[in-house]
Amino acid sequence: MKSEQIKEMTERAAGQLVAALQSGHSEALTAYLNAIGRFHRFSLNNVLLIASQKPQASYVAGFRTWNELGRFVKKGEKGIMILAPIVRRKTVDEETGEDESRAIAGFRAAYVFDISQTDGQELPQIGVVEGDPRGFSDRLREFATAQGISVDYSPEIAPARGTSYGGRIAILPGQSPAEEFSTLAHELAHELLHRGDRRANTSKRIRETEAEATAFVVCQAVGLETGSAASDYIQLWNGDAQTLTDSLGYVHEAAAQMLGALTDA
Repeated sequence: MKSEQIKEMTERAAGQLVAALQSGHSEALTAYLNAIGRFHRFSLNNVLLIASQKPQASYVAGFRTWNELGRFVKKGEKGIMILAPIVRRKTVDEETGEDESRAIAGFRAAYVFDISQTDGQELPQIGVVEGDPRGFSDRLREFATAQGISVDYSPEIAPARGTSYGGRIAILPGQSPAEEFSTLAHELAHELLHRGDRRANTSKRIRETEAEATAFVVCQAVGLETGSAASDYIQLWNGDAQTLTDSLGYVHEAAAQMLGALTDA
């Protein structure tokens, strides 16, 4: 494939992604954010408690929250103990009778359960990539090897689908072929664009926008169905059309390298 064709393909795909970002949140993303919003943020102490009791935990919540999400705790499952604050009223407004402030009087044991300990309705997910990447997956791995980047599988990175370490990429096992291809393209974009001096001058939002936009372009080029996956992911990082527009040169740079390798038979 000639460089002019790659450039035209990249610009066309990027234009589609810009339009998707301008249209706002998809229904899938809205449902996903609503569900994730029910999961509490835990203190460092509680994170350590959870990790010590169930190292592979990904999403944890209380019994009632799981019920609200249409799931139930399996019979016989043992809860993960955390510390919940005991909050008491400190002062009361004399006119309204409303609390003016609250104080933590101590902590009590509370129990949460990981999603693996529950059954029921599937949690809402942001859009996924579908289709058959065919032999392009092997070519993308060969491209990584040619760049001096190793690719292996690691269940320990969950819930992340992939992680870039600089010269090494870890992929979460169990993904569909299309999702794995997209994940590898995303992490390769990080390796190509964000492992040099430029990393210090970019925010996480910019880096994730560029990586996911690059994966979108590469997936489109090999005929995968991306749906709202890329725009949903970018919006999770507060990325928008302007961020993408400002980064198109870098997206083209990374996509061109990958597509050149994929189409040079």
